[in-house]
Amino acid sequence: MSKLTEAVTKYVEETHFNLLHYTEITDGVVETIHFGNSNPCQDSYSVAKAFVVTAIGMLVDEGMLSTDEKVTEILKKYIPEGMDKRWNDSTVHMALKHELGLPCCYLDIDLASTYEYGRDFLKAILTNPLVYTPGERHEYSDGAYYLLARIVEEKTGRNLTEFMWEKLFFPLEFQEVAWSVCPMGHPLGGSGLYIRSCDMVKLAQLYLQGGEYGGKRIISEDWVKTVFDRGYEIKSMFGGRAYGKGGMCGQMMMLVPEKNRAVAWHAYDERDREKLELIAIEA
Repeated sequence: MSKLTEAVTKYVEETHFNLLHYTEITDGVVETIHFGNSNPCQDSYSVAKAFVVTAIGMLVDEGMLSTDEKVTEILKKYIPEGMDKRWNDSTVHMALKHELGLPCCYLDIDLASTYEYGRDFLKAILTNPLVYTPGERHEYSDGAYYLLARIVEEKTGRNLTEFMWEKLFFPLEFQEVAWSVCPMGHPLGGSGLYIRSCDMVKLAQLYLQGGEYGGKRIISEDWVKTVFDRGYEIKSMFGGRAYGKGGMCGQMMMLVPEKNRAVAWHAYDERDREKLELIAIEA
């Protein structure tokens, strides 16, 4: 058992933090711990957004997409009547940064009823009154990442889950994946990704290794740098000592360059999660 695994186990025993599954990769060595009894696949909540960012990066790498492209140009065949004209100024970059003009927490099905958005989520988003001009400020919402998931589908002709099975999940040997969908069958993008911690950590390892995993080039070094520089979901933590993406109820995926370490866990506990994150950096 590694020093970090021992420290995490001790923390859980002392605090009764409801940690379900934990995996670390340090210097290429993988360790996984299961605490108590729970299903192996868990909802990663907003950690799902880091996977959407990666899908967008793959399209950028392949020359199929630019972050400067207009959202409404890509999705022009779906534009509804009565859409706020300010939508025409929105870009992929603004969606990645949650700067589209949508209200905070819009389309968060983990907190609100799915039914309030109707059957057609895309129409609901594009007809929802904007609360600010796109690009003006940041308001975190799952609606932005549903749009990005639909952009992946529009550019590739495959839904987000199918695309990621080809480009990421199968090449990195993910065991199980399920992505929640809207009433019309499109993956939500911003949440609802059910995977194992031992697979979720592979995305952190991919970014830790500059876009490679197991000797395979998955995304470009340029995209990794873009993600870190622009803060596309996988953001700097603790003064730049780590980068990570968390999710509701205590989920976390992070990489620690100074320790050549990637970690991920699923939890169901919101208590003082920073202590566990610091252990992952310092142990």
